[in-house]
Amino acid sequence: MNEMNFTVGGAPVDVADRFTVINPSTGDAAGTAPNAGLEELDRAVAAAAAAFPEWAAKSDAERQEACRAVTAKLQENAEELARLITLEQGKPLNGLGSRWEMGGAAAWAGYTAELSLPEKVLQDNDEGRVTLRRKPLGVVGSITPWNFPVMIAVWHILPALRTGNTVVIKPSPLTPLATLRAVEIMNEVLPKGVVTCITSDDRKANIGAAMAAHPKIRKIVFTGSCGTGQKIMATASDTMKRLTLEMGGNDAGIVLPDVDPEAIAEGLFWGAFINNGQTCAAMKRLYVHADVHDAVCEALVAFASNIPVGDGLDETSILGPVQNEAQFDKLSTLVSRAAAKGKVLLGGKPGEGLFFPPTLIAGLDNGDALVDEEQFGPALAIIRCESVEEMLEKANASPYGLGGSVWSSDISAARELAARMDCGSVWINKHGAIQPNAPFGGVKSSGLGVEFGEEGLAEYTDIQVIFS
Repeated sequence: MNEMNFTVGGAPVDVADRFTVINPSTGDAAGTAPNAGLEELDRAVAAAAAAFPEWAAKSDAERQEACRAVTAKLQENAEELARLITLEQGKPLNGLGSRWEMGGAAAWAGYTAELSLPEKVLQDNDEGRVTLRRKPLGVVGSITPWNFPVMIAVWHILPALRTGNTVVIKPSPLTPLATLRAVEIMNEVLPKGVVTCITSDDRKANIGAAMAAHPKIRKIVFTGSCGTGQKIMATASDTMKRLTLEMGGNDAGIVLPDVDPEAIAEGLFWGAFINNGQTCAAMKRLYVHADVHDAVCEALVAFASNIPVGDGLDETSILGPVQNEAQFDKLSTLVSRAAAKGKVLLGGKPGEGLFFPPTLIAGLDNGDALVDEEQFGPALAIIRCESVEEMLEKANASPYGLGGSVWSSDISAARELAARMDCGSVWINKHGAIQPNAPFGGVKSSGLGVEFGEEGLAEYTDIQVIFS
């Protein structure tokens, strides 16, 4: 049993009240975590606020070196953290699972460590000198989801540290163990109080809402559902917090009639089923031109039929379970309703426990729940369309706008179509391939602000212009 503690002011702190974290593969306990209340939140924020002045005063080079040290610690402890992720999240160790997540976490940390936002000279002439500098905000509150517990924590924490902020992070109550341990590891090389982790089962107290309202937290960075993000935005307005909100997506893929179905089948599958479909920027609805619809369906079924699903600790598993019962029930309902109207090409029936096989359902259209809603699980709706314009219109007819993709052998035509999609990121002949040097964020209801790269780094700063 993994019994984790808080890290407050650089030191582990035990809390008498604890909650159990469940392994979704087995239903057994994966470990326990401290169950914080508002008093513990205030303590965590106070520690971060006390650490801020000294951390912000460090030179850019000193903070860069500290971020490099954090990266090295993540790499050194990658296998331990990967196993914790698998135990609490369910994703397999292998494939695009927890070891892959830890590789991504280290890569993002390393890239972010090398970024900088140097002072800019806007004017330097007889009329005077004008410079623009970026200043850290203060305490940053990070609220992370259960699908990529360590990688998303790194996405939030490293740019905050790099720009001179301190951090209080609250992971999902479904997956707190790896984040608690990751922050404990970070504190081995960071000054006391610079990064603090607080966990709660969200029943004792609504810690996320309290963070959004807390007067000493200057920014909230949140990854999660649209509904929760909207509540954070409303609550944060009273204290004029800065916000980065990466919220839900219902990403569309568009398949043009000139594709080779067998050549794109693997890319289509992983675009939709990475992390068992439990990814904001996974492809969740696929619009296929009528000329290649049947062939694309056949190729997808052939590829998906050979993907092993099982316990994440089994080295042969490539996909694991749905992470939690509420998400499993939502997915089951959406698939059941879709199966009653469309044609189930593969899967469609729940397995034992929280396991759900990769599911492909054709014969659906906009207006069907599996098409319109974010299922966040291993099911893909396939929609037959007669023209490119029909596919584009239906792809854009969504309140979400996180990502999208175009599949074609004509890259120029694909780029032209990509520019007409209403989403923050568009991929050609792949889907969801984010990278640390490219800003990532949504439009419409999918979010506010961006992450990654210099643009993402700047979101953790205030601008100050000096006229001399």
